[in-house]
Amino acid sequence: MKENDILYTSTRSDTEKITSVQAIIKGIAPDGGLYVPERIPAIDVPFSELVKMDYRQLSFYIMSKFLTDFTPEELDFCISRAYDEKFDNALIAPLVKAGNMFFLELYHGATAAFKDMALSVLPYLLTTALKKSGIKKEIVILTATSGDTGKAALESFSGVAGTKVIVFYPKGKVSPIQERQMTTQESKNTFVCAIEGNFDDAQTGVKSIFSDRDFNELAGRKNYLFSSANSINIGRLIPQVAYYVHVYLRLLQSGEITEGEEINVVVPTGNFGNILASYYAREMGLPIGRFICASNENNVLYDFINTGVYNKNRKLKLTASPSMDILVSSNLERLIYDLCERDSSKLAGLFDSLAKTGTFSIDESMRDKLASFWGGYATEAQTFEAIGQAYREHKYLIDTHTAVGYFVYKDYLESTSDKTKTVIASTASPFKFPGSVLKAISGDFSAYENLDEFEMLSKLSEITGLKIPKSLQGMAQKQILHDSVCGIGDMKQFIARTLAL
Repeated sequence: MKENDILYTSTRSDTEKITSVQAIIKGIAPDGGLYVPERIPAIDVPFSELVKMDYRQLSFYIMSKFLTDFTPEELDFCISRAYDEKFDNALIAPLVKAGNMFFLELYHGATAAFKDMALSVLPYLLTTALKKSGIKKEIVILTATSGDTGKAALESFSGVAGTKVIVFYPKGKVSPIQERQMTTQESKNTFVCAIEGNFDDAQTGVKSIFSDRDFNELAGRKNYLFSSANSINIGRLIPQVAYYVHVYLRLLQSGEITEGEEINVVVPTGNFGNILASYYAREMGLPIGRFICASNENNVLYDFINTGVYNKNRKLKLTASPSMDILVSSNLERLIYDLCERDSSKLAGLFDSLAKTGTFSIDESMRDKLASFWGGYATEAQTFEAIGQAYREHKYLIDTHTAVGYFVYKDYLESTSDKTKTVIASTASPFKFPGSVLKAISGDFSAYENLDEFEMLSKLSEITGLKIPKSLQGMAQKQILHDSVCGIGDMKQFIARTLAL
């Protein structure tokens, strides 16, 4: 082992240290914890040098810091295959200024959502890891989705040799376009099932399957190995760190900031992965002052940041920003691990309380370490108001999730008067939610309310003059290939039937 190599350990026990290759293959630790790097590597190249890199080169630099057991040639292979012509913008993640705000557009990939930024590279990291480990088993990706991860996983792993993908999504709780994207996926190695429950049910079900030793052994005897494409997999999280460094460099390059100047980031979040990536970027040395965590009406994270109490004992609300309709934010566990000084037994106690009672509280010392996070939330009315305002005042069209971030940032400004340059993570194309966006920007929605979601897609393009993303064109005509539905307790049976276990 070299001096700068980084090993990974579970958040819930520190008895085992494994390589990034092993962590990516496993996805989730056997004890139910999430893998975290034993330390966060530092950015050791001046920003004046990093600014010369394009997105692929920067991704290589950041990922090589964390994934130290991959060779340069292996990482270059993974990154070059990921960030290719499937992105419709040569910058991969362009930065757009609207008024005095900056939007980092993370939705120029194959499925028009930010999940493409990491899921485009994960299949190559995973298959390379299997090859390095000499594992001959077929990898089965099990994924729960609140809307966007499902299609991004299906698209990214489609046709990848030695893999199968099984996606579970909550029936009737994703947008019609998100559902159609998944149910029309064409590939022999992809499988989709709706569940009669919400996203938290799907996520809990998938986690329980990973920790079911007997079921995993049964799959192993059939030459299958389960892994995850959710952001619980460290191989999903690490690529996301790169675009926060990227946005800082673009601000530097354009003269908006000077080297060393702090910025703030606003991240609309449900599962906490995207905002955690920005936190890891700061831990590497990126000058970020505030992490502004934007929630919709499912504001469990807002309450946690402001009170130190995490309480999932509330009714899940269905909103116009469905990818954030989450009450159990899995990636928060990785932040909590840092807040409690990487004390795995202390963390395990908190999450045991969450499992048994639906709540846990952090102590004052942990709350003090949470001071750089600011929580806000937007109601449904405020979300629609934000879309309309951004379009009227700046001629900039945003989706319902980005609108939550926009509103919360406005609220943050009013509350703090903090004039620090701030970047809002724009997480999905507005064309993924055409009905909501059309309603928000039109003075009279009655002319469109009888249109279906796919007709609204064309109408939104007509009104704004913007092109429908290629991946969303012709959605209404695509044949539905996946129509399975199962109960919350039947997910394991669906997997068994799919794999003929």
